[in-house]
Amino acid sequence: MIHMTFLFSFRLCQGISQEKALFYPSMANEEDDPIIQEIDVFLARSLLEKLYLFQYPIRPASMTYDDVTHLSAKIKPKQQKVELEMAIDTLNPNYCRSKGEQIALNVDGTCTDETSTYSSKLMDKQTFCSSQAASNVSRYAAAVYKKGELHLTPLHGILQLRPSFTYLDKADAKHREREAANEGGDSSQDEAEDDVKQITVRFSRPETEQARQRRVQSYEFLQKRQAEEHWVHLHYYGLKDSRSEHERQYLFSQGHGLAENTELIKSPSEYLMMLMPPSVEEENEKPMAPSNVLSMAQLRTLPLADQIKILMKNVKVMPFANLLGLLGSGTDPTAVLRCVQQVALLVQGNWVVKSDVLYPKDTSSPHSGVPAEVLCRGRDFVMWKFTQDRWVVRKEVAAVTKLCPEDVKDFLEHMSVARINKGWEFMLPYDEDFVKKHPDIVQRQQMLWMGIQAKLEKVYNLLKEHLAPKKQEAQSAHPLLVSGEQRVNMAKAKVKQNYGQLEKEFQRQKAEMKSNDSSAKPDVPNIRIKEEPVSLEEPMDTSAHEGLNNGLVNGLHPAQGPLDPVNGHLPGGCIDRVAQELKAFVSSTFKKQFVLTLSELKRLFNLHLASLPPGHTLFSGISDKMLQDMVLDTGCKQILVPFPPQTAASPDELKVYALWEAGDTYDQHRQVLLEIFSKNYRVRRNVIQSQLSQECGEDLNKQEVDRVLKDCCVSYGGMWYLKGTVQS
Repeated sequence: MIHMTFLFSFRLCQGISQEKALFYPSMANEEDDPIIQEIDVFLARSLLEKLYLFQYPIRPASMTYDDVTHLSAKIKPKQQKVELEMAIDTLNPNYCRSKGEQIALNVDGTCTDETSTYSSKLMDKQTFCSSQAASNVSRYAAAVYKKGELHLTPLHGILQLRPSFTYLDKADAKHREREAANEGGDSSQDEAEDDVKQITVRFSRPETEQARQRRVQSYEFLQKRQAEEHWVHLHYYGLKDSRSEHERQYLFSQGHGLAENTELIKSPSEYLMMLMPPSVEEENEKPMAPSNVLSMAQLRTLPLADQIKILMKNVKVMPFANLLGLLGSGTDPTAVLRCVQQVALLVQGNWVVKSDVLYPKDTSSPHSGVPAEVLCRGRDFVMWKFTQDRWVVRKEVAAVTKLCPEDVKDFLEHMSVARINKGWEFMLPYDEDFVKKHPDIVQRQQMLWMGIQAKLEKVYNLLKEHLAPKKQEAQSAHPLLVSGEQRVNMAKAKVKQNYGQLEKEFQRQKAEMKSNDSSAKPDVPNIRIKEEPVSLEEPMDTSAHEGLNNGLVNGLHPAQGPLDPVNGHLPGGCIDRVAQELKAFVSSTFKKQFVLTLSELKRLFNLHLASLPPGHTLFSGISDKMLQDMVLDTGCKQILVPFPPQTAASPDELKVYALWEAGDTYDQHRQVLLEIFSKNYRVRRNVIQSQLSQECGEDLNKQEVDRVLKDCCVSYGGMWYLKGTVQS
């Protein structure tokens, strides 16, 4: 690079006509640009790695270079950092004497000693610190023209000098010391004796290699290393000093023979190659990619086992079809299956990287410092939970594994996605195609999971509820996501089975009664004539999906209810019992939830019905209108939330009810909060807090506001919504 730059100067000065013929053929015969003078260019090497260029800040026009005297200089060679102390001409008309005296007073105070920065009680000097102006100075040189010859000396560095204001830091430090001394003089000896602090002794863990590398690359460590380098004091020689004159002679080439400057004589092709070298420099300056990044072209040069390991380590969860696609066409699926089983485990038909691949031996957690063996056991527990169900609860994992929340979150983020108010769902759907095509692989993986389960049972002392998998249609079938409505229907199916036996028993007793007293009038409460209900109210739709109800009304078919209407009406006294049971359910539910949509209330009512024994009075049939009227009768109010026009919510989700008075100290706060949401669909927390403080006439602390928000609202995306009104 150095030679290339100097040859470029030579081309401009000595070989213009020749270079024009080489690079610009159309200009070769032009005679309007004649050569005026040829200048010989020489390369001086005496100061090859010793010459620096200092760039001083701009000084006033009245202050020439001779007005400034260098008092001292020092350098740190490794960092190429220079610090110069230069005298200021205090007699110059541009110098403000009052400012100089004030600065000296602030820095040194009233007393002067050997440690004083300004002994003359006047700011008569200034310190300049350097910084590198360019990282690559190989193309810069200092030129001296003498007697028709141009002598070039490459620069070793270009440093910009800027004023240093460390004296201001010294003034601040002295000011703090004086304040501390004044405060310390007023304290008594007793107070000094009372100022005893407890000291906690801590023992640091042995530093790992990974932690050491992070510490070495940190900004604090680099600053410390730079501060440890010692200053080398220099002696400054003025411009007209004899030593300066002597050193200036080294800027000229010491010999004009061809032995020293053979690189200045090149053929046109060699000269062109030096002007435009190959792209080696670009490759050297290309930034290095991170250690965990590998291009697909580089990946496919590795053995198949290494390719699969790198892919699984980076992706963590992958279907087998996607893995084959990444490995390229022509890859043997049997070989891929053999290799993938060494670095991954089968979970819900998908391959999940093994824990010991992510956490190798002798490593530790970056969050808690827990060793790799403990991390592997915790992550294996999470993987095993996903073999049992689509959903995993973070608190349950943390309670069993006893790991910090950050480590548990890392495990879950590797293979699942968080869902609001539901938990963590496995991120990929069940791969039924792979399970059907490779039953032998599935069976082998099930045996591996049985062994892992046995180890986890011993380590974590798992309870029966942790070990018992949820009942599925088949082990190899797609594990369905069981919603609340489906669980209610499953409970209803069980009730229907039990009710079939009771119905048979009832028919047998009825036949006996007919045979014993055939002439007697049938007992109306026991034998009822089924007719269509004359009530105009529709039975309540208690299922979110019409196809899941199977014609059941609140869990029982209308023809099988234990309290069937007689001629369309309930028997005497039954209505009161139903109303009491319904009111008790609604009251207890709203005291726990405070805010519910009609859809959520119906879901909770279905769950309540599923927990009741067969023949309960609530199985008589509850309509939507009855349920809503009972909600209003228990002291609740409907909140007319202004949903956005483009909402996809169902009519039942648009009806929001809230308990208006619960009988505690937060009734007024909740009422103000509900009034806010009757005018806004979503609100920021600071708006809610200011409105509560304004309406209630007191400044609420964070705990009180959190309590009110927890009763009625949920947070999503930095905004607050009433419960059940968040639209995803």
